[in-house]
Amino acid sequence: MCRLLAVKDVAPLAIADVLRPFAEVARRSSEFQGDGWGCAWWQGGAWALHRSSRAIWDDDFTDLGAARVLIAHARSAFRNEDIAVENNMPFLSDGHGFVFNGELHGVRLKEQGRIGAEKLFKFLLRFSRGEASGLTRGIAAVTRMTRSIRAMNFVLADGERFFAYSQFSENPDYFTVHTLRAGRRVVICSQPLSDEAGWLPLERGVLEVL
Repeated sequence: MCRLLAVKDVAPLAIADVLRPFAEVARRSSEFQGDGWGCAWWQGGAWALHRSSRAIWDDDFTDLGAARVLIAHARSAFRNEDIAVENNMPFLSDGHGFVFNGELHGVRLKEQGRIGAEKLFKFLLRFSRGEASGLTRGIAAVTRMTRSIRAMNFVLADGERFFAYSQFSENPDYFTVHTLRAGRRVVICSQPLSDEAGWLPLERGVLEVL
């Protein structure tokens, strides 16, 4: 049960300026989010990746530069298992980045990956092929092959678009994903990053392309 962030703007944003309020969201979370963190930003037609084993609020990210597209993730390891920097999101593959917040039980996915979130990413990416319709079919397949879904929130990014999805069965105060559209800027986050007007909840069970 982690915290996720995705930001896109027409002009480059200082990554540290974006991550500071996100780090505060993670620090104040009702669930501990200190099992490492990571971020990826679109640069020169590919993703650049930074991961750390430290809690994001205790780390230094002042030298990461600027970017138009950024995704980030603060980790709360399930049952304190598999705590290793290699298991920190974002996960990257075939020009796509992925951040996830949720809890699935009894999942029957035959897919490669170090942890469940990486297997889910690879499975959804295989369905998607860069199209919302394929990703919707992938979500339906995951739902059929899972005994119970406490929450399945994710952002799949390709450098220009965010495919955002939210589904949960309990604890809406924690699992509701929020979005902000301010001019050409788009922000998706587990919690509003600011008191700025315009934050809206992502509709449950509906894939949005931003």
